[in-house]
Amino acid sequence: MIAPPRFTLAEAQAHADAWGFNCGPAAVCAMLNMTPAEIRPFLDDFERKNYTNPMLMRRILENLQAAYRWQVKPDAWPRRGLVRIQWHGPWDPYPRQAARQTHWVGAMTRETGDTGVFDVNALANGSGWVSLTDWHHVVVPYILKHAVPDADGRWSLTHTAHLT
Repeated sequence: MIAPPRFTLAEAQAHADAWGFNCGPAAVCAMLNMTPAEIRPFLDDFERKNYTNPMLMRRILENLQAAYRWQVKPDAWPRRGLVRIQWHGPWDPYPRQAARQTHWVGAMTRETGDTGVFDVNALANGSGWVSLTDWHHVVVPYILKHAVPDADGRWSLTHTAHLT
């Protein structure tokens, strides 16, 4: 069993309202066993930007002195790490627009051998952890309906940080 994060849905929402806590910092918290308050000093210029691009994610991990291996255009989910998801849609031919249609999750291979995905949007289940199958069939459609309505339903992995 994968340990739940050290924050609740209510706490995530309170931090989102106070300083913009969202998917990037939430995924890092879940994977490094931190609270939103603990991670906040390490977020570099996140609060000014209110998004986490790959360069910022690397700075956050370095600020936290986390050991990781970075991969661009990975062909698989990490055994334990962070994953940047690209939503696909009419913005695909336009890199600047596409860069705004992304999402961070945590990933870990479970004892059963399947992949568990931490998504801040799944915190209502009590832990935010779901199977990759449930993430793909339940969480992704929810996200796209409520946050990325112009998406075409496809997604891909753009970056991973394999935590060691």
